[in-house]
Amino acid sequence: MKIVIAGAGIGGLTAAMCLHRAGFDVEVFEAVEKIRPLGVGINVQAGAVRILSGLGLEPALAATAIETRELRYANRHGQTIWADPRGRHAGLPWPQFSIHRGELQMILLQAANNMLGAGRIKYGRRIAGFAQNGDKVTARFADRDGQIIELVQADILVGADGIHSAVRAHFHPDEGSPKWQGVLMWRGVTVGKPFLGGATMVQAGHRAQKFVCYPISRAHADKGEALINWICDLHMDDRPLSSREDWNRPGKLADFLPRFADWKFDWLDVPAVIRAAHTVLEFPMVDRDPLPRWSHGRITLLGDAAHPMYPIGSNGASQAILDGEALAQELAAGSDPEASLQRYEQRRLPPTARIVESNRRQGIDIMLDIVEQRAPHGFTDLEDVLPAQELEKIVGDYKKLVAQDRETLLKLAARQ
Repeated sequence: MKIVIAGAGIGGLTAAMCLHRAGFDVEVFEAVEKIRPLGVGINVQAGAVRILSGLGLEPALAATAIETRELRYANRHGQTIWADPRGRHAGLPWPQFSIHRGELQMILLQAANNMLGAGRIKYGRRIAGFAQNGDKVTARFADRDGQIIELVQADILVGADGIHSAVRAHFHPDEGSPKWQGVLMWRGVTVGKPFLGGATMVQAGHRAQKFVCYPISRAHADKGEALINWICDLHMDDRPLSSREDWNRPGKLADFLPRFADWKFDWLDVPAVIRAAHTVLEFPMVDRDPLPRWSHGRITLLGDAAHPMYPIGSNGASQAILDGEALAQELAAGSDPEASLQRYEQRRLPPTARIVESNRRQGIDIMLDIVEQRAPHGFTDLEDVLPAQELEKIVGDYKKLVAQDRETLLKLAARQ
């Protein structure tokens, strides 16, 4: 069975390797002429690292990334609300990794090239259309000028072409632009001193104003410093987006730094970290409504093409990785490709739709809003503000929702 994947991002490359390992003939078509290590930080949850480890990638990840020891939530005064060990530090069989997105992309690309073989990943080819005829799909790929340069016939087409997916748009031509609820993000990386033990991810603030930070470089840690990935979220207003979102749009310190000027915690000087960044990028927090279906005959969606979501709970990349494994398993389990794609959809669409909807309601980050509402000036005893039983329910419910609870992950470990 020949499978064509449109898109060589994190989800597309993971799917390609999982499918190849399952015995399928896989080709990947990527719109850009050359993949570069762009972006800032990203977290790969333990459940997704399980899949990458199975592909033999854990040594390369460990050599580059920080193995996340702890996730910590704090109020805007730097007081800890909740701290949770992660990955192996929580007794799981796999780590959680904090890594530069570009480094992760290049690790996946090198591994996919080695696994699939020369010429199986093709660049400068944007999917421009497709047609189904019987048990075949014919996909048309265009160059940057829109000229059709390749026609490919396959048994299955997978749209892994991101939040602006052309494959998705074919089936939902009136969907329009991604959804925005008024939050802008500014992102950067800063070389600084290690904080909170050197392997902690922090989310501080609340819905309208949040600061996220975590170290992402093993090389810097080995030198006694930290390459700190940081994100500032601000709720602006309910105005519509003035232009299409762009991951490479430069940001201006004057637009957000004054709001964080007094965020000087005993464990981190937030404004100093922001000012020390070499480059700042601005991006709106956007998603799309969950779809009623992903699969149409022998065509399906994966990753951000299927379920773009707000970056809450570090789920975007991890859920795309889970998609790739599920797709390969369902196709390998049956002889009818269309039925297999339906099983893949039934397995992955409902949980990812719930995550999209939960993240719109702040997901696990709702604890930050509760503390801000009940104790805007800080607290002496957290139990008086957010009782342990209420906090544990917030955390437990979200972990189960995203399949990151200990019980689910240990069941997965037992199957391997």
